[in-house]
Amino acid sequence: MEWETVIGLEVHTQLLTRSKAFSAAATKYGAEPNTQACAVDIALPGVLPVFNREAAHMAVKFGLAIGAQINHRSVFARKNYFYPDLPKGYQISQYELPIVAKGHITIDVDGSEKVIGITRAHLEEDAGKSLHEDFHGMTGIDLNRAGTPLLEIVSEPDMRSSKEAVAYLKKLHELVRYLEICDGNMQEGSFRCDANVSVRPFGEKKFGTRAELKNINSFRFVEKAIEFEVERQIELLEGGGKVVQETRLYDSDKNATRSMRSKEEAMDYRYFPDPDLPPLVLDDAFIADVKKTLPELPDVKRARFIKQYSLNAYDASVLTSSREMADYYEQVLCESGADPKIAANWITVEMSAFLNRDNRDIATSPVTARMMSSLLKRLADNTISGKIAKEVFEAMWNGEGDADAVIQKKGLKQITDGAAIEKVIDAVIAKNPKQLEQYRAGKEALFGYFVGQVMKASQGKANPGQVNELLKNKLKP
Repeated sequence: MEWETVIGLEVHTQLLTRSKAFSAAATKYGAEPNTQACAVDIALPGVLPVFNREAAHMAVKFGLAIGAQINHRSVFARKNYFYPDLPKGYQISQYELPIVAKGHITIDVDGSEKVIGITRAHLEEDAGKSLHEDFHGMTGIDLNRAGTPLLEIVSEPDMRSSKEAVAYLKKLHELVRYLEICDGNMQEGSFRCDANVSVRPFGEKKFGTRAELKNINSFRFVEKAIEFEVERQIELLEGGGKVVQETRLYDSDKNATRSMRSKEEAMDYRYFPDPDLPPLVLDDAFIADVKKTLPELPDVKRARFIKQYSLNAYDASVLTSSREMADYYEQVLCESGADPKIAANWITVEMSAFLNRDNRDIATSPVTARMMSSLLKRLADNTISGKIAKEVFEAMWNGEGDADAVIQKKGLKQITDGAAIEKVIDAVIAKNPKQLEQYRAGKEALFGYFVGQVMKASQGKANPGQVNELLKNKLKP
């Protein structure tokens, strides 16, 4: 039997507010345990929550970016469950009336576009964190994260493969960072994914029983977890068994999912409107003000780069993968006047290789846009060759100054004096009489050998174009 995979994702996006969703406590990551949890966060008797307006601003910003319906009136609810890191015994969330509804994102998988529906995006507070290490068999509780504002983004069950799920997740990750509403740091838990996975026979309209895979914190693990879960469910069904609706955890060491608990339904949480918080009411002026803050969105910027700079789709995609990368590229073009394709190559190839090697992003690159501009200027005016430019770039990366400083310090200025280059060529030809004879006898492939020898003798400083032109004349019979 052929099976169809059905996937929906729930993404918890930590909003970049300075204070928490319902208190003035700080949200900074990495503080000592329980130093950023105030009376409201730990639910002391008599305290009352006060909603953070900036969280609404960020939620609306996201909703506008995905073409969603912005609900002028939304309601906070209490989601009741008992867990050690949930001080109140309930989580403030939104249920029946979320702030954002009915949006969409377009993904690209293997050259094919697909629209993924977004059911809703609702505001809620985060729970604390249970710590299991170094407590001699006991569990420690850190409530620093309790009350941190989240935007939970719930997709429609529109994805049909782990590839589509990862493409959707990456697109969402790119978008929230462009909007500057989330830093997207998956290692720190500010961008977390739950995947709802089920299978059904091809052609079947009814959904199969789903399992929820909780808190997966990398794109690679999302792909692996879904693939394992799909295989597990198919094997179970083909063996005559039944899939149980449950919550499962992904073990990356074993590349397997394991049962955590039976999956709760909404009724199990006993949702009801929070009596301490009035409905959240947004007027048209508020939404209009948020709309003014929207940046050029990734898809629009990508299309513009292709049209304005005559880039191919791949280069445009890499250069617009983050707002910082796109800004860097355009600053380089503005300051250097370089050919857009040449600038794109230096950033997508040379720069990206160093960023990946050192696990950096463009915002922390030691080679600033101004430094890259100076390098491209020296390349364009033939001060240095392409090969030397790579040496200069590495020196700049290592903190040895800008392009002009490195070129002067290392004596890397390109030789463009024709007479000086001819002198080097004459010396190379004199040292290689056998190769000269073979070349003149018709072995034209040796031309590259002579070019290489001249460049080596000049320590890479001879202008390659002049070397080629002068060599052609010198090697003639």
